[in-house]
Amino acid sequence: MYDLTGFQRDLLYVAASEDEPNGLELKDELEGYYETEIHHGRLYPNLDTLVEKGLLEKGELDKRTNYYRLTQRGHREIEARREWEDQYVAVDD
Repeated sequence: MYDLTGFQRDLLYVAASEDEPNGLELKDELEGYYETEIHHGRLYPNLDTLVEKGLLEKGELDKRTNYYRLTQRGHREIEARREWEDQYVAVDD
């Protein structure tokens, strides 16, 4: 996951939280977080990169809509990233 941009990591985390979200659902969620519009020219190339890296699977809902699903590798990468972050970020009880 070290070679992903911050946007790609956020996109992967949002995709992990949903059950087979489509691009528009991911876009809406990220726009809420970033408080700015996410253009298709930013969203879809980054989704394609995550698919190419084997972190997401892309499937077809209908002729116009694709869904995205986290792969096993994607799950492992998120888990490894969280373990790495936990070394540096202490959670107070």
